[in-house]
Amino acid sequence: MQGIGIDAVDIQRFRELLIRRPHLRTRLFTEQELTSLSGRVDDAGSLAARFAVREATMKALGVGLGAFDFHDVSVHSADSGAPELVVTGRALELATNRGVDGWHVSITHTDSVAMAVVAAL
Repeated sequence: MQGIGIDAVDIQRFRELLIRRPHLRTRLFTEQELTSLSGRVDDAGSLAARFAVREATMKALGVGLGAFDFHDVSVHSADSGAPELVVTGRALELATNRGVDGWHVSITHTDSVAMAVVAAL
């Protein structure tokens, strides 16, 4: 294992941020992520969990905010429904330079908190 990261996001605070700054949806999340969550009455918990994945990935790589673009990391669903981490761009370059060639990701949320754990292998 090359690194591990964990992050937690307060969902209500994240929901309020998205209301105040609606442009953040497209700045933080890929079109595929937003499309996969469309139709939900309230997607704040799922979006907060996906944001936590980005932060946890930064921690797993040992880098800080701004080391890569938010779109360089995204969450897709496997056929089984399990989350899969997709890493591209500068994040992929950083991972490759650190010897990372695989990922494990786990995400969850309650009504109030979203969490993510990312292992860089």
